[in-house]
Amino acid sequence: MTESTPTATLSRRDQILQALAHMLETSPGQTITTARLAKAVGVSEAALYRHFPSKAKMFEGLIEFIEDTLFSRVNRILQEEQSAVPRVEAVLTLLLAFAERNPGMCRILIGDALAGEVERLRSRVAQVFDRLETQIKQIIREAEIREGIRTTVTSTQAANLLLAAAEGKINQFVRSEFKRKPTDDWKTQWDVLTQAVFRRD
Repeated sequence: MTESTPTATLSRRDQILQALAHMLETSPGQTITTARLAKAVGVSEAALYRHFPSKAKMFEGLIEFIEDTLFSRVNRILQEEQSAVPRVEAVLTLLLAFAERNPGMCRILIGDALAGEVERLRSRVAQVFDRLETQIKQIIREAEIREGIRTTVTSTQAANLLLAAAEGKINQFVRSEFKRKPTDDWKTQWDVLTQAVFRRD
């Protein structure tokens, strides 16, 4: 559901979600009302509620898109890449590239778009990052057995540090009003991180 998706090919439900994502990108700091959203889509508020019973459900739809996109591609990475360090790099690069292509989604990922919304939404976003961290930790643990790779801290600490670096770049992206791209300098930074975190026996 990036901005490049042709509107004509979208269902009404997806048009609503795309309009919401676009408003998150273009209206930082502003409350998104169903009236504004309906106007952006070109329908009545009643029509919005035929597709989504609440604004929370609209946000939930975007979170589902984030989950489906990220984890389907993570699974592909695990199938295609066998070595641990490139696997972790690919997972984190995927997260940063997704954020860069979907600026409005970043405001959901860092939580500022969900201020005042139901706790369930914030918990679900937290679970996205928890799943990514768990996946990275699992890759690292498997590498200890299969490749003789060790980390300079525990696998739990290493996974947390590496994901925190990516999260920080997404936060900077939002704070700069989407000018400071998450993938900027990432290759160089990743090289520094791998030297600090990974070692072979």
